[in-house]
Amino acid sequence: MTETPEAVPTPAEAAPEAAPVEASTEPPAETPTASDPISEAVAPGYRFEGAALELGGLMLDADDLGDVHIRIPLAMLNRHGLVAGATGTGKTKTLQLLAEQLSAHGVPVFAADIKGDLSGISVPGEPSDKLTARTASVGQQWTATGFPTEFYAIGGQGIGVPVRVTMTAFGPTLLAKVLDLNETQESSLGLVFYYCDKQGLPLLDLADLRAVLQFLTGDAAGKAELKSIGGLSPQTAGVILRELITFEAQGADVFFGEPEFETKDFLRLTEDGRGIISLLELPHLQDRPALFSTFLMWLLADLFHDLPEEGDLDKPKLVFFFDEAHLLFNDASDAFLDQIAQTVRLIRSKGVGVFFVTQSPTDVPDDVLGQLGSRIQHQLRAHTPNDAKALKATVNTYPNSAYDDLGEVITSLGIGEAVVTVMNERGAPTPVAWTRLRAPESLMDAAPAEQMEAAVKASPLSAKYAEAIDRESARELLAKKLEEGARKAAEDARVQEMAREQKNERVTKKSTEKAAKDDDGLVMDVVKSTAFKDFMRTAAREIARGMFKSGRR
Repeated sequence: MTETPEAVPTPAEAAPEAAPVEASTEPPAETPTASDPISEAVAPGYRFEGAALELGGLMLDADDLGDVHIRIPLAMLNRHGLVAGATGTGKTKTLQLLAEQLSAHGVPVFAADIKGDLSGISVPGEPSDKLTARTASVGQQWTATGFPTEFYAIGGQGIGVPVRVTMTAFGPTLLAKVLDLNETQESSLGLVFYYCDKQGLPLLDLADLRAVLQFLTGDAAGKAELKSIGGLSPQTAGVILRELITFEAQGADVFFGEPEFETKDFLRLTEDGRGIISLLELPHLQDRPALFSTFLMWLLADLFHDLPEEGDLDKPKLVFFFDEAHLLFNDASDAFLDQIAQTVRLIRSKGVGVFFVTQSPTDVPDDVLGQLGSRIQHQLRAHTPNDAKALKATVNTYPNSAYDDLGEVITSLGIGEAVVTVMNERGAPTPVAWTRLRAPESLMDAAPAEQMEAAVKASPLSAKYAEAIDRESARELLAKKLEEGARKAAEDARVQEMAREQKNERVTKKSTEKAAKDDDGLVMDVVKSTAFKDFMRTAAREIARGMFKSGRR
């Protein structure tokens, strides 16, 4: 049965009443009448029949714009995409622009709010002369608009509905990436998860996994269990335990537990049919970059697991923006990279589009990059040999363009400009287009904290996820097992002590009886002896004389 996004009330204070997004309803651009070769080469590639997102206007050079509108077909957004560019070139604003139009078209959006400035998407934008000039240059009918937004926070750290995951659902592969384990340690961690599954030990949080590892490496009964797990050495288990304790000391324990977040809650619409934009706050990213990026990968993998097959849809069921994507791929194991590539390749058929947002296309592995149908490339800098090499590699990934030197175009792009190529409705790449991007219609800054807090309190999801649950799991079951083992050991010790005492009593009694018997025999021997008889006769005579006062003769 096909699952469709659920219509829910708009989150309180997160989406003011707004006028329709004019940009999303503009008719397809006509072929330009100008005779410039760039417009003639580019325009036919961006003339689509179905609904499309408006990106901006075609630039002929650094100063002049043509009258061609650069667009992305809505139906092709589940073919995934890439937004790349150096720091400060406008990637976040591009993400905001795409998310706004997706919401207006009734497509839910998920994005990680790395710097906190995406929260402004819930607030209408502020007009200015500079903004008016820019929108006029690209033919944009700009209207200040706020969009329906749900705020989330991992483990409740920050302003948002808490998002948690159980350790079992997170799994050994993703956890190994977070703990920076090598491939041998990763496979060993998988054996620990397998052991817990077979023993009926639920792994809900970090404390559960830590308790299992401590049991296997410290307790006598646990060491015996460890020997039964083939391929898991005590040394490897000890390394994993130390890494886990360090990880927990960094405060990561709040991310794991229950109630576990249901990713289907991302697939929601407002009562007026707009897609809800889900923003996940990632505080202190620099402290735990691997954890955050891997957590996002779990969300994506969980969506893939839960959603039904959909095939080709008129529009995606969800578009997932993966910001700071290079953190996901850095130092990743082959198994982890294979999992990412497979998830991205197959989740398209579930109606989910994925956009990776990073600094350079070379941050993304080839197996993943080859699956990204849309490319929005902001400025790249070529100040070092490595930068120049990355630029050359980037240019080589684009189809032929009408620009004489695409590399020079990419390095000379201004803020809010990008080189664009997308997948058309036939699935073929469109011509490369130097584009001045439209401006977001929402606030291009962080939303006021009090407004975000009010939206979270009013959210119907707060009651579902706000309070953590601590039910019986591996830690408690192992504690009971160890307590029962200690009680049985104490009883066995008492039984053995009683047996020793009874044995000692029997030995003492026999020794006493034997000694008494030996004493009686000695007395009889003395009594029966001739010397004793003579002594007694002499003693009797002496006693008799004493009694009758008779003297010795």
